[in-house]
Amino acid sequence: MANKALRKRTRRLRRGALVALTSLLGLFALGEAGARTVRIVQAQTLELRRLDDQEIVIIGGGENGGLVELRVDDDVVRATRVEYNRTRRTLTLIGAATYHTASDGQDLSGENLVVDLAQEQLTGEDVLISDADIEIRGQEVERIPGQLRATGGYFTPCAKCGRTPNDYAFRAERLLLYPGDRLVAYRAQLLLADYPVLYLPVVVIPLNDPERQPRLAVGSGAPDGVTVEADLPFSIGANTLGTTLVRYYQNRDPSLGLGVSLRSYAPLPFVDRLDLYTLANPKPFAADGTRQVGYDVDLDFSVRGRIPLALAVRDLDYSLNVVRRDIGRTETDPERGVTRVAFTANVEYPSFAAQFNYVDRFGPEPTTALTLPLKQPEIVVDPKPYTQGNFSADTRFTAGRYTAQSNPLSRSASAQGINISTTRLEEQHSLSYTAQPWKNADLALQNTFTGRYYGTGARTVQLDVGGQLTQRFNVTNTVTARYHYIRIEGTSPFAFDALYGRQLSAPLTIDLNTVPVKDVSFGVTYTRDLFLPWFQQPPTTFRLNVNRAPLNLSYNLAHNFATGELESSNFNLTLGDSGSAVTPLPPRPGEPRPFRAVWPAPSLTLTASGGYTRTSGYQPFTVRATVTGDNRANSFSVYATHDIQTPRLSAVGAEFSGVTRQDTVLNPVSFTGRENLNLLTPRITGSYSLTWRGTYTVATAHDLALEQPENVRESGTVSFSVGTAPGLATNWQLIYGGPYDLRRGGFTRPTVTGTLSATRPGQRLGLAAVVNTPGLDQPRTELVRADVNADWQFGTRVALSGRAVYTRFRTGTYPDDIPTDTLILDPVRVAVALGNGPKPGAYLTASLRQTFTWQNGVRQNPAPLAPVIGLTIDRCCWALQAEIDMSLRRYRLGISLPGSTSYPLFEYGTEGLNVPLLPLNPSTP
Repeated sequence: MANKALRKRTRRLRRGALVALTSLLGLFALGEAGARTVRIVQAQTLELRRLDDQEIVIIGGGENGGLVELRVDDDVVRATRVEYNRTRRTLTLIGAATYHTASDGQDLSGENLVVDLAQEQLTGEDVLISDADIEIRGQEVERIPGQLRATGGYFTPCAKCGRTPNDYAFRAERLLLYPGDRLVAYRAQLLLADYPVLYLPVVVIPLNDPERQPRLAVGSGAPDGVTVEADLPFSIGANTLGTTLVRYYQNRDPSLGLGVSLRSYAPLPFVDRLDLYTLANPKPFAADGTRQVGYDVDLDFSVRGRIPLALAVRDLDYSLNVVRRDIGRTETDPERGVTRVAFTANVEYPSFAAQFNYVDRFGPEPTTALTLPLKQPEIVVDPKPYTQGNFSADTRFTAGRYTAQSNPLSRSASAQGINISTTRLEEQHSLSYTAQPWKNADLALQNTFTGRYYGTGARTVQLDVGGQLTQRFNVTNTVTARYHYIRIEGTSPFAFDALYGRQLSAPLTIDLNTVPVKDVSFGVTYTRDLFLPWFQQPPTTFRLNVNRAPLNLSYNLAHNFATGELESSNFNLTLGDSGSAVTPLPPRPGEPRPFRAVWPAPSLTLTASGGYTRTSGYQPFTVRATVTGDNRANSFSVYATHDIQTPRLSAVGAEFSGVTRQDTVLNPVSFTGRENLNLLTPRITGSYSLTWRGTYTVATAHDLALEQPENVRESGTVSFSVGTAPGLATNWQLIYGGPYDLRRGGFTRPTVTGTLSATRPGQRLGLAAVVNTPGLDQPRTELVRADVNADWQFGTRVALSGRAVYTRFRTGTYPDDIPTDTLILDPVRVAVALGNGPKPGAYLTASLRQTFTWQNGVRQNPAPLAPVIGLTIDRCCWALQAEIDMSLRRYRLGISLPGSTSYPLFEYGTEGLNVPLLPLNPSTP
């Protein structure tokens, strides 16, 4: 009866009704530490049963074949029906189901899969396992953390290609899959196109990143002869991955080199990560061809980890790095044979933090300056800041022994050589205190000190003691008094912490900022250094800012009262209507109404700017008048610049821009222009443009010298252009112009330049041409440059791309000058995809990269066309590549396998036949 009543209470759930399910379940929130959490994402029915003292939750997808979707932590489970045994903590996926593992990126599909949540295991029959690299089918499959086992298995790396049958596959009695690392198959058959051709007792397939794939490279050449480079991945347990490095050089002494690249995750207690790369490589031949005996060694070892401490805020963390680089260095390289060691450890306690550093080098004595100091060792103690009310103190202590470049400013240090070693103690502190001694007053005191004391007896001091008192009046008015005592002295024996120059100063500064009336601010800054003589005191600065319509004024002045000289002065003045209403100041009782200025010309704005410096004299004085229309985009301005020091007018100019008064569809014309006349050079420059509907533009530009020497035959350049606006998919432009001579009244060497750029999906075309036209110094009309650049794809099977450039230049004098024509194909390519399926199985390519030259119409160094023809058979997990290079008369065949870019099989050319595995033409040392 209890089960019957319970079934009556079974609820029909809508798809995705998570709230109701989650409220029902203490069910899936397994309370044990480390237990996995299951969440229902999608379901239709939920039923709770009790069978043989076991609680079973049945989750269904509904009568219409709906799916149940669960999340086991980050893994995703989908099935038509799921039975969850709360007592045994297992999930049984009834019927066809899939299980996606988030950590491995695998999809497991099968019938009646069983998931053990306690042991994190999965078992099933007739299961299909797939990921990005491989597909596995097994009669019986068991998945445990870090490993997957299958019996009666079939696997292939070609499944992702989507071709049937697979190019190659394996059938094995037993499979072991280590996700992300390797697959091991025992008693396996190699299948080509699903036909058995070979029996293998063991097969190992790496499944790692590209750098973890096996690699084999074979070559031959002088002076090493046959060379072999092999990288063979391996793993130790579940946390250590490595690669064995094998190097063979036929003519070196010795011939064999070995090494290892290894990384390990948590291999030992208190070790988080360990990395090791080491390679002992036979020494190469010297530059003069002499055989060198012995090994060059590269070593890169690093380890980092954490050590828990009872009273520490967090674990002590440490890192160690040991590096040596000999391979590729010459015998005279100062870094050859040098091993560098760097160790650091950090710990933090509630009251302080500490750091230990050890940086050193082992090997030959350094012959160059050590710009980065060696710490042999260094200890840093950093107490936590102390705060008491408004007072705070922060200190730091550093002590150690250092070896570094000598300070060239220290005679005693330089006498010991280019580098020096000695001890050093550094103390740093920062003290600060803030208070409000009375109403509207702020007081701030500070003391910053850095002192360094060396084993040689030297010391350096950096001291800054100061205070600041600010008094506020009427909120907007402030007076600030600042005083600093700054002392920097001493000479360090090291260059890395040297102090350049001695400083002793005590500046006292009074700063006044006031707002006498609304929209007006005034400031004065006066500074006097108590240690400087009167004639070296800084100037007093005055600042005035007025921002009240129609006036906007900014004025700055610096005057030295000690010397009686004006140091600098500058201003910027604007008169105009800003477009906002002017709000008058409310009068005080008994006072007259304040003056309100009204700008008589709302559309006119006047600006003026200028300045003066004692060292450079008067700066140019510029006046500008701008008239703005009802549409703010319409404006016209004129300006003049006066050189006060000459004195004379230096430049005048005008600028304008506008659009039609209605919307851009009915009146789609916009225009801009500018003109500038430099009266000192003299020279005139300008440009004008007219644009219709934002698409088509007509423009002209010029840059001409109005005066020129008699031997100069060109005044500048003038150009006229028409075309479309930049950025359009189809863009073209036509430009006429070039050098222009005002004295003779014409173009000297004009050209017509045309460009066209068109872009569509799968198509791109670029054309450009330059034509010389008759001018004062150019009698001919001829094409001097043409450039074609195109990419064209015809459907999904044919593609054409390339660039061709034609140029012409002449040598000699007219009319006996000789033309030289050059055509460069760089390159022209055509590619054809072959195959009837949706994905091509082969690609045929031809490319031509060649230069043709004619002189006075006669071909120079004639040679036949020499294209490069290639054929690629692409089978996704392997590719065969053949190439015929007509220019080099070379024939090559290679194959690409997973983990390698290309492996040459043979090469035939002018030097004969070369088979990498068979040195037919061995080199002699």
